[in-house]
Amino acid sequence: MRLQTLLRAVFPPECLCCGARVDRDFALCGPCWRETPFIFGAACDLCGVGLPGQTDGDEVLVCDDCHGVARPWGHGRAVLHYADNGRKLVLGLKHADRAEVARAAGPWLARAGADLLAADPLIVPIPLHWRRLATRRFNQAALLAKALASVSGRDWLADALIRPRHTASQDGRDREGRFANLDAAIRAHPRHVARLAGRRVLLIDDVMTSGATFSAATQACLRAGADGVDVIALARVARDG
Repeated sequence: MRLQTLLRAVFPPECLCCGARVDRDFALCGPCWRETPFIFGAACDLCGVGLPGQTDGDEVLVCDDCHGVARPWGHGRAVLHYADNGRKLVLGLKHADRAEVARAAGPWLARAGADLLAADPLIVPIPLHWRRLATRRFNQAALLAKALASVSGRDWLADALIRPRHTASQDGRDREGRFANLDAAIRAHPRHVARLAGRRVLLIDDVMTSGATFSAATQACLRAGADGVDVIALARVARDG
């Protein structure tokens, strides 16, 4: 018996959300898939949040949030709404050491960002400050970037950006507070400025709330000479109401 077959017999694949048996690794069972808030159809071109109604595919839609806040990047996409199973998957990746969520998310990110990947961008994760990285032991955005690069065949650079200033948590801050908290907190790594110069960059993170983190990272890439920046998040927090 092959080792892989033996391992599957002893440790059969389980649903990422509920633990039920599934046919393959890094998958959701049927009920959990139906209950996971994937963003399909109409969505904001700048932040990826799902929008009501349908689109013919050529129409560029912009949500109310993005009409009210300047976005320094070109286009934005998101895979999930940050709710229900979407929130469960993100928190599992971020706080429960569930790296398998990133493996599953690779194809999801590639689907959501297919048009952005067509520009052959350099995939760059949002960085963590070294203190937070030491506590968490991994950067969830880097795991997502690696998974997307593996699926799409695009280049990625784990430490293209650095976070030299430790910032307090964004939790509980209003939009203005989130942007102020991240002012000048992200920079291009001095060793990798040349890798960013002249390249289209695709920034990756696990969650977009106000867009402040993506904004700070986009500005860092543009200062390094990037030829435009797009962004993609595993999950998008939608404003209530």
